[in-house]
Amino acid sequence: MKNRFQTLAAATLMIAAATAVTAQTAIHVGKTRSCGCCLAWMEKLSDAGFAPEGENMGGALIRLKMDRGIPVDMFSCHTATVEGYTIEGHVPPADITRLLEERPDAIGLAVPGMPIGSPGMDFGDDAEAYDVFLVKSDGSTEIFSSYPAS
Repeated sequence: MKNRFQTLAAATLMIAAATAVTAQTAIHVGKTRSCGCCLAWMEKLSDAGFAPEGENMGGALIRLKMDRGIPVDMFSCHTATVEGYTIEGHVPPADITRLLEERPDAIGLAVPGMPIGSPGMDFGDDAEAYDVFLVKSDGSTEIFSSYPAS
């Protein structure tokens, strides 16, 4: 019984800590004015407890991606910054939370392209398989998490 209580207490603390990380975390989102999926992604961030703030950047968005060190093959429609990290594309909020908790030496996370079923691109029950990549400081990438097709 004591072990169950300790396990429950630990799980409760982990959930509270994850909520505390996201509840006070502002995310600056560089986007284009006409992109509805950017707004849908920001809504997913809000639902997860983050505080996204969008900026319509037009052509300067490409410069932001390059200046932040995102490899061209990782580009997507929007680029966000959070606590020194860059988030490129439709990265799920849970992966952003994990990034902020683990704090790897990296540029950030990227979901290249606009996979159907990713946050902000979830239009119905169909989903493509996609990977979230950790973009390392040298520009190389590795898979951070994977999501299956439906």
